[in-house]
Amino acid sequence: MSTAPATHDALPALDRSGDTPLHAQVATLLRGYIRTNRLAAGTALPSEAGLCERFGVARSVVRQALAALASEGLIQRESGRPATVAAPQEHRRLVQRSTGLYEQFAQSGVALQTRVLALARAEPPAEVAEFFGTTRLLMLERLRHVADAPLAYVRTWLPADAVPRLRTEDLTDASLHGVLTRRFGLRPGAGRNQIRAVAADATLGRLLDTPAGTPLLMLQGRGMDQLDRPLEWFTTWHRAEQLVFDVDVSVGHESLQPRLQTGAAASEAAPEAHDPLARAQALVAELSAELARLRAQP
Repeated sequence: MSTAPATHDALPALDRSGDTPLHAQVATLLRGYIRTNRLAAGTALPSEAGLCERFGVARSVVRQALAALASEGLIQRESGRPATVAAPQEHRRLVQRSTGLYEQFAQSGVALQTRVLALARAEPPAEVAEFFGTTRLLMLERLRHVADAPLAYVRTWLPADAVPRLRTEDLTDASLHGVLTRRFGLRPGAGRNQIRAVAADATLGRLLDTPAGTPLLMLQGRGMDQLDRPLEWFTTWHRAEQLVFDVDVSVGHESLQPRLQTGAAASEAAPEAHDPLARAQALVAELSAELARLRAQP
């Protein structure tokens, strides 16, 4: 078990003049310290006594802060021993469902936080305008967090005339699909999703708090409403180390059609072409190979 370096110089002092409780400040500072220094799983934090000395607070304050970090899955605690950094938690997503990330996480008991970065009319790319048959579109940008850790950045295009007076505050810590259904009577219907492994550029790295070049899992989809009208075009970039894409496969209903390489090599019929399980396995193998290639890049 490794030990974290001394935190006396690495952590700022508490603000004792504001309204934020001391235990919440301690938790925030420790959370940031763990993530900024990318402490490995199993790394021991200073003891409760050491943290009390560092922050000049009572042990009850430190224990409240550590309890908050433990509830987030960021640290592990054992009686009589310093807390240690926990292994990163994997979140799971079904990629062939029309339900969004918010609903899927809510069903599994995970609270997904959503911050709206932008909601405004914008000029769409040509393929997006072609899908909707119009350029009168809204571009919605959101950042999704779990326990204050960035998980995904989402860019969604919506038909402006179908969602009049859609507001930023409607979508903060909320489900887009839920808002579309409740306010506008628009329910997600059929659609098609694609998964790709991509490298984070500078902007995505800043948004997702990860270095540029880090492998990300990109999910792009287009969806229709219940009347088979274009409803949304979205692209979601996920931190690859925090999310697992699950694929349900059945012989009677093939719900995933991964598109592999095109060209001469792809023109030959492969054994998995008629086997949905093999298709899912081929998709996983393709993503794994692409992530390995990205990690190997300097």
